[in-house]
Amino acid sequence: MRHVILSFLCLVAAIAYIQRAALSVPALEVAKDFGVPEESRATVMGWVQSVWYLGYALLQMPSGWLADRYGSRITLAGLCVLWSLLTFLTGLSFGIVSLAVIWFLMGAAQAGAFPCAAKAIGQTYPESQRARASGILAGGMLIGGAIAPVIAANILVNLNPLATSLHVYRWQLLLWLFAVPGIIWAIVFLMSIKGQVLPLVRRESSEATEGSGEIWGRLLTSPSLALLCAQQFFRAAAMVFFLTWFPTFLQETRGVSLKESGLLTTYAGIGGVVGSLLGGVISDWLFLKTGNKRLSRQGIAVVGMASCAVLITVSAFVADVNVSIAIVALGVFCAAFGGVSGYTVAIEFGGKRAGTVFSAMNMCGNIGATLFPITAGWLVDMTGNWNQILYFFAIIMAIDAVCWSVLNPKRPLFE
Repeated sequence: MRHVILSFLCLVAAIAYIQRAALSVPALEVAKDFGVPEESRATVMGWVQSVWYLGYALLQMPSGWLADRYGSRITLAGLCVLWSLLTFLTGLSFGIVSLAVIWFLMGAAQAGAFPCAAKAIGQTYPESQRARASGILAGGMLIGGAIAPVIAANILVNLNPLATSLHVYRWQLLLWLFAVPGIIWAIVFLMSIKGQVLPLVRRESSEATEGSGEIWGRLLTSPSLALLCAQQFFRAAAMVFFLTWFPTFLQETRGVSLKESGLLTTYAGIGGVVGSLLGGVISDWLFLKTGNKRLSRQGIAVVGMASCAVLITVSAFVADVNVSIAIVALGVFCAAFGGVSGYTVAIEFGGKRAGTVFSAMNMCGNIGATLFPITAGWLVDMTGNWNQILYFFAIIMAIDAVCWSVLNPKRPLFE
């Protein structure tokens, strides 16, 4: 049954990432349709894409509490329906402001997806298999992120006649279509996974004596949690590039079409999928062979992030678009290979409050993800050089590797 649960978690992760990436391919087209001046479209859409991550970051802690208090089954299904409805409503936007507001709310609703998933993995998988399960979950997430651009690009091209006949924008139809799978998933999930498998969480007598002040005290004073949050801040800030500006980056620097940019982004995403799956397997294998968590968790993260920083920098100096994308895909592979450790360490370090600790980490990650699209759009508008984003990305990943090299939690924050 644990593998069935993991399959559902991977599927909802893919759906969530497809939905959140819906505006990345037609970003400048959306700004044009709403009458934004050409010279400020990158900045404006950077803000629109960033408010999604702001909502996602702000609701991480409440959603983690919901997962710990009421269980992952009901919480995840309810939130999936909510964020899918908000995806549909985003397609009804009538201007940049309404687009940003609804997109913010959609991000807030999606905040509970991965705290709930982490809680479920912690409940159903033993310690020696959690990195593998986390890697598979991250693979589902990255599959969604990888296929979203090519799906979006192809659907947008084919939606032109229908959009014209209905007198709506084609990206609006895209959002309406993307809303459907999440609702179907929630219904099937509730029917297939019963409450006995992922039950409501009951308050134990030992928890009753643990006041909220003590919980917050541990969260706010733990150096290990601070470093765990810091690595997520930098890693998520960098990796959100592929869900926001990368298709546009390829259109502007490599002269490819909208459809081609979606396909090339998918190639890079495939590197992430393979990296996540292999990273989880290697991490658990190292742990079983050595019994050394620092080597099997933090060690592979340091290697992955540092290698990614080097490869992304190199790709900027390669003229051939196919070779450059291959190098980028290898860099994404390395980042995803090491990125599995973030999930695994959060689950193990969180103990009985894995949902809360994971959500604290993910909140910081999405604050970073909120800031990157804004900063990247501003850099482009200020310098007129899209390659600045690649150098910015590489610096962030190098800092992330340093955070991982220092992180070394000795025991769970909540036993």
